[in-house]
Amino acid sequence: MSDKLSSAQPAQSPVFYGVFDLKQVAHMSGLELLQAILDGKQPAPPIARTLNYRLTEISTGRAVFTGTPSLDHYNPIGTVHGGYVATLLDSAMGCAVHTTLPAGQGYTTLEFKVNFVRPVLDTTGELRAEGVVIHAGKRTATAESRLLDGAGKLYAHATTTCLILG
Repeated sequence: MSDKLSSAQPAQSPVFYGVFDLKQVAHMSGLELLQAILDGKQPAPPIARTLNYRLTEISTGRAVFTGTPSLDHYNPIGTVHGGYVATLLDSAMGCAVHTTLPAGQGYTTLEFKVNFVRPVLDTTGELRAEGVVIHAGKRTATAESRLLDGAGKLYAHATTTCLILG
């Protein structure tokens, strides 16, 4: 498929969750695989159901996830747990890297760093994690992500380094 796969609007297909058969998707590039998830042709990861977030946009070197935090995501001090924020940011960065990979290649996160700018609450509303590739090399890739509310207010930002496999 072409690098021009993109979806600025959420998929109209119903979301289903699960783990895909690696043999079934081995011929797909990272962009093709993520587009298939967005289109409802491949399952979204189970963690997306657990944390109430989803892939909403994908293009080469870019991935966007949206999620709405709730009281279910609170820590004992009365804010959304940092792990929720980190998961959205990590998903956006990792999937942005994945869009640059050909069939037969994968990646794993070597490290990521999150900067929390302000607390996330159950009243914050929908958040948007926008991940963008900074560098896509043969052995490593780097990316960054920002977590924004509907008004464009920054809640956190992050960077990652990924190891390219395959």
